[in-house]
Amino acid sequence: MTSQANRLISLDAMRGFTIAAMILVNFPGNEEFVYAPLKHTVWNGLTPTDIIAPFFLFIVGVSIALAYTKRLKQEVSKGDMYKKIVIRSFKIFAIGILLNLLWDFNFAELRWTGTLPRIAIVFLACAILFLNTDWKKQVWIGGGILVAYWLAMTLIPTPGVGKVMLEPGVNLAAWIDSKYLPGTMWQGTWDPEGILSTFPSIVSGITGMLAGTLILNGKPREEQVIHLMVIGFFMAIGGYVWGLTFPVNENIWTSSFVLVTSGFAFLALGVSIYLVDMKGYTHGTKFGIIYGANAITAYVMGDILAAIFYGINFGGESLNIHFFNAFTSIGLGEKFTGMIYSLIYVFIVFIPTWILFKKKIFIKL
Repeated sequence: MTSQANRLISLDAMRGFTIAAMILVNFPGNEEFVYAPLKHTVWNGLTPTDIIAPFFLFIVGVSIALAYTKRLKQEVSKGDMYKKIVIRSFKIFAIGILLNLLWDFNFAELRWTGTLPRIAIVFLACAILFLNTDWKKQVWIGGGILVAYWLAMTLIPTPGVGKVMLEPGVNLAAWIDSKYLPGTMWQGTWDPEGILSTFPSIVSGITGMLAGTLILNGKPREEQVIHLMVIGFFMAIGGYVWGLTFPVNENIWTSSFVLVTSGFAFLALGVSIYLVDMKGYTHGTKFGIIYGANAITAYVMGDILAAIFYGINFGGESLNIHFFNAFTSIGLGEKFTGMIYSLIYVFIVFIPTWILFKKKIFIKL
């Protein structure tokens, strides 16, 4: 734990609001009653919830560019950096697995994938890539992965089916998971954080590194913001056009999904830098800044506290259901009540995060 200064405040704010949004959608008052924007798309399409995970991977990429550019300038040994990258990736992955075990410690049905394991893999791949390539090579590598994934998913028939399929559980990515992914899968026969879809998710991190490199190019902030906005606009449009033949889909992390969500992330980062760093509007972003300063810690605390609020029965029901029943019984709508509970839960998780921030403690895995 270290006290850190001179952080890019706009990035902390964006990271924090992203984590808060992740907690908001992960912990509804009642899973049966949720507003459509607070749910993942069943298959093809895009909701605000679908944007959250790629935003965080994008931010991981930006952070890599900022942190490791500084270390390269300080001539820190690459061997030392590799060691710390591997150790950090392992710790994030291990915490993700521990969270998967949190509810029942059932090793026989352990899920080896999830949000934190994917973050760990993306961080590992992107950090090593950043230390060994320039931004032009990163563009070519990222683009090559997206094109290769598109061709594989749309040209290679699903074994056992005999034709190309992009439907749930019967596409190439699902088949690879069924053959090579150990443990339990989120959807039984396939997993949204499976093996093949991890490759385009790495590109989400690469786009963040490109944004970070742009921020470090030494040009005036106004020019950087304009470039971020223009790039984001054209990436989103490009992803939409690509989606006409390779649908935008978070479940299999399609190439079009990467471009659309990274485009939105470029736009969001540009807006954040303009408002926070250039205009100094930090009061409205204080909540995000506090969350963002200990983002992974906040995410972990959300899952740990869920064991109390969702996993323990009090009088025959969990706390979230008691809340839901109490407020729907006085006439509040089911979906509205569920959303209010989610917001309250976000602020509950915020409390220990705020305490860490006040004490200037930043936990870095």
